[in-house]
Amino acid sequence: MALSENTDSESLVRFDHIDKSFDGETLVIKNLNLAIAAGEFLTLLGPSGSGKTTTLMMLAGFETPTHGNIFFNDQDISHIPPHKRNIGMVFQDYSLFPHMTVKENLAFPLKVRKISNDEIEKKVRHALEMVELRGFEGRMPAQLSGGQQQRVALARALVFEPQLVLMDEPLGALDKNLREQMQYEIKHIHENLNVTVVYVTHDQSEAMTMSNRIAVFHDGVIRQLSTPNILYEQPQNAFVAQFIGENNRLSGKVTAIEEDRCEVQVTSGERIKALKVSVDKVGDRVTVSLRPERVMVDPAEGSVDNIFQGQVKELIYLGDHVRTRVSVCGNDEFVVKIPNAQGSLIADKGQQIKLGWSSMDCRALDPLD
Repeated sequence: MALSENTDSESLVRFDHIDKSFDGETLVIKNLNLAIAAGEFLTLLGPSGSGKTTTLMMLAGFETPTHGNIFFNDQDISHIPPHKRNIGMVFQDYSLFPHMTVKENLAFPLKVRKISNDEIEKKVRHALEMVELRGFEGRMPAQLSGGQQQRVALARALVFEPQLVLMDEPLGALDKNLREQMQYEIKHIHENLNVTVVYVTHDQSEAMTMSNRIAVFHDGVIRQLSTPNILYEQPQNAFVAQFIGENNRLSGKVTAIEEDRCEVQVTSGERIKALKVSVDKVGDRVTVSLRPERVMVDPAEGSVDNIFQGQVKELIYLGDHVRTRVSVCGNDEFVVKIPNAQGSLIADKGQQIKLGWSSMDCRALDPLD
């Protein structure tokens, strides 16, 4: 499959047939082709060991490709050291100089670039305003909270006005509420500055919140590259479907194909009508993927093309919806998200319940195992 939807040679960053091995035998990055547009917020998303951080480290210059080339502004930077790439970097551990004040931390990358003192004053002041830390110039990093330290690290990466900023799990050390707040702050700063950001995370919610596009990594390969809504609504393979958001999965074999639809007989015997995505022929083993919010409770006969009886196993009240676990089509972990406004439709634990969904809302994908 194509690894990038954008291979324009005028992109700000290009990975061209990149392989990476640390031991000379095992490839941790496999034939990576990826183009990143100027002004884009691209997130590299995936589980631990998927290759996302290695990709970022090669772009930063801390790792060198085993094969292939990396271009930045049409210049091959594959073997240029990090300090000569003029790229901003934000790490999870902040990496602030502990013996320097906030102002001195921000001034450091400007002094290295031999910028005049007057210009340094102006740029530092602007950077502190951008992250809402005016008045903190004289504090040491140890006198700041985790969120304030992260803001300083972000300001330091932006203070010399780079075209490209790389962020390696920068919010991983923050608590949940602060992390969510910082997601929106980084998103808004990106929108205001129009700087290009390449962001690494294993948190799919974080990626969905902040990104223009997301590259989903698995086993050294980008399994899908697209906008957040396309990744969620139209996953192209079972890995992406189960990694992005909550997802019901049913295994079976294709028994019939008609245009863009197919019929799948699941292991418990029921036949499900689904969109034909990763299906070649009758007899293919597939994973049927269905989002919990797409399932209807007690649908009218004929209103949808998949209707089955299930048994309620668990009910969890979550305010805006009730998370209902049901045993249906041989799956005891099938989840339905029932909006609170439809609470009267919910049966008691142990009762039978009728469920339905459209074939448009479930996708026949490659087998997950």
